Amino acid sequence: MVAVLNRKSKEKKHGSEGFTLIELMVVIVILGVLAGLIVPQFMDEPQKARVVKATMQMEGISTALKKFYIDNGFYPATEQGLEALVSKPTSGRTPKNYASSGYLPKLPKDPWGSNYIYIAPGKHGPFDLSSYGADGAAGGSDGDADINNWELE
Repeated sequence: MVAVLNRKSKEKKHGSEGFTLIELMVVIVILGVLAGLIVPQFMDEPQKARVVKATMQMEGISTALKKFYIDNGFYPATEQGLEALVSKPTSGRTPKNYASSGYLPKLPKDPWGSNYIYIAPGKHGPFDLSSYGADGAAGGSDGDADINNWELE
């Protein structure tokens, strides 16, 4: 009986040696191919999310500007800036029917940490609202492209 147990334990040792080098190489190659196909699709997602966030923020600011206009009959001047949506302007044309709580609780920065660009009257409408994108400079393409309220759908 002891001889039978010794033979079984020897068989187990020889049968459980693990994976061969070829098997490991095949698995590594398959994982590499999958990573090469999947990872590039997710690499651009944070940039797309920032563009969507900027678009949503610009729509919110545009809505606040329109409420300001409805209450006061004019848009804040470029010199007053978007700060006129947070607190009542004290210089320039002062609004007579300014909302007691303002039009925005605070002025958001774009997703890249820069201020939105506001011009009133604008070249493309009553006001132009822009974010310079990732590069923080006017112009650019792809991820560095400007986001403008007159180009939003």
